[in-house]
Amino acid sequence: MNALIQVKNVTKKYGGLIANNNINFDVAENEILSVIGPNGAGKSTLFKMISSFTPTTSGEVLYRGQRISNLKPHIVARKGIVRTFQETTIFKSMTVRESVIVAQHLRAKASLTGYFWGSKTAKEDLIAFGKYADELLEFLGMSEISSELSSNLPQGNLRALGVAVGLATDPKVLLLDEPFAGMNYDETMKMVDLVRSVRDERSVTVMLVEHDMPAVMNISDRIVVLNFGEKIAEGTPSEIQNNNKVIEAYLGSADDEIGI
Repeated sequence: MNALIQVKNVTKKYGGLIANNNINFDVAENEILSVIGPNGAGKSTLFKMISSFTPTTSGEVLYRGQRISNLKPHIVARKGIVRTFQETTIFKSMTVRESVIVAQHLRAKASLTGYFWGSKTAKEDLIAFGKYADELLEFLGMSEISSELSSNLPQGNLRALGVAVGLATDPKVLLLDEPFAGMNYDETMKMVDLVRSVRDERSVTVMLVEHDMPAVMNISDRIVVLNFGEKIAEGTPSEIQNNNKVIEAYLGSADDEIGI
């Protein structure tokens, strides 16, 4: 496997609490890889370290062979590793289109001073951002709601807007933290199709943390399973469904929660 992301011996400690312990796995280019596990397994902490929102205690994360762990988050984002969040962090007072435009300022050519004074470069940036926002919203099937205030959107559209904001930064790797949370079945299946199209049509490698096991089994090429901060399994959906350690980790939950 040609690894795009390498998680190597990554450990995170908070005092005496070990949130992640010696985690190792690779992510291939154009793969959809899911990280699952019971509540408190350390999934979100791992994502925070991969995106460098949280420093590792030991170990490292590599992107194309270069270390990205413990860099400033905006530097990691500029390299193309972009994370969305569990909570839908959208500019609620902006329209859908405005939200996608604002997200593109990570790629701005003009300086802050240039934007303040309305320089030629700043104006060119805004024209380019508007065109790309329209392209993204059309790709995501959101053109009809581009003028809607974000605060008026239902949960499914809010989650889709979160993906649009992530894509606006032109990522190479998109980390989605519970992208299907709070959705009904139809909304979830639409989001599954959307995430898959992001990988297939825009060549974006996708990693996701998720509790919706039917969705995970449907969308994933491979799955990494955490429990109490340690990796207990890694494999294809069918291999994970039949792994005794995974089944044991989920005891106390309905069997169909892990797709069995």
